[in-house]
Amino acid sequence: MSALKDRLTADLTTAMKARDELTTATLRMMLAAVKTAEVAGKSARELADDEVLAVLTAEAKKRREAADVFDSRDRGELAARERAENTIIERYLPAQLSDEELTGLVSQTIEETGAAGMKAMGQVMKALMPKVTGRADGGRVSAEVRRQLG
Repeated sequence: MSALKDRLTADLTTAMKARDELTTATLRMMLAAVKTAEVAGKSARELADDEVLAVLTAEAKKRREAADVFDSRDRGELAARERAENTIIERYLPAQLSDEELTGLVSQTIEETGAAGMKAMGQVMKALMPKVTGRADGGRVSAEVRRQLG
């Protein structure tokens, strides 16, 4: 079992003993998403830590998007719940890149690839994404690449 999945399971037990409903529900949801990813495909397999991290990143993105939708529909209590769940998920994700760090990585990658103009955006994104995976949202990355190339 991956170390991250072990940590999720141990934290679930702790949350259940503490009768922390929000954390318990969120950890159960996270473990269910991991289990679903494990059995997806032709045969069931154990996920590595980086694959578990990818599942958790997707779950965090779902929570952010749901909170935005609930806010736009004047459902503040549901948006607050989604944000609270996202806060719990983020405990298990690597620290996000600051705007300055992202700007530096993008400019460094543009220099490395020798890209010029918007036609080279795909080339820059292809080289950049492995460097920022899990540490920056793809939309944020593409906006910065677009800004620097445009």
